[in-house]
Amino acid sequence: MFSPTVAVRVSETESFSASASLKIGQVAAAAGLPVRTVRYYESLGLLKPTVQRSESSYRLFHPAVLGRLAFIRRCQSLGLSLEEIGQILQVYDQGEQPCPEIRQHLQEKLRQIEERMAELQALKGQIESLLSDWRIPAGSPAEDDVICPILQKPEAGGDKVGSHYSTVTDLARLRG
Repeated sequence: MFSPTVAVRVSETESFSASASLKIGQVAAAAGLPVRTVRYYESLGLLKPTVQRSESSYRLFHPAVLGRLAFIRRCQSLGLSLEEIGQILQVYDQGEQPCPEIRQHLQEKLRQIEERMAELQALKGQIESLLSDWRIPAGSPAEDDVICPILQKPEAGGDKVGSHYSTVTDLARLRG
């Protein structure tokens, strides 16, 4: 996989020579990405200042695109969305250092992770509670609307009338 040591800023007005440019297949191979992914990133504007079109409409990339792709992948590995990465790159492309923007996004990501961990801990507690008291009632009459009396008993957070029970709802919400 490509690991750039220096990122080169390419302004939108700067042109680069065809001999110094890379074709999409070369970029994809050097970055360890599928060509389709490089095209997708370009369509989102993430590669904007590093790509031009030749007279025959081929994409020609400035070698700085490799550093940009490595940056995008690193941001994704930290949980940032492509939209967030686009905002960061916009700041960079305007000639500003995006570190404060990155810090803000990472702080928000950390807050979301902590919130999700708390939700998962609560769900874990519910499941542990259910499992610790897992006794199927002897001779309980089968009711049409009761699938599992253990999950649907009120103290388990279940509700005979509704179709959503707290554990199931929590799992669905966490899966997003």
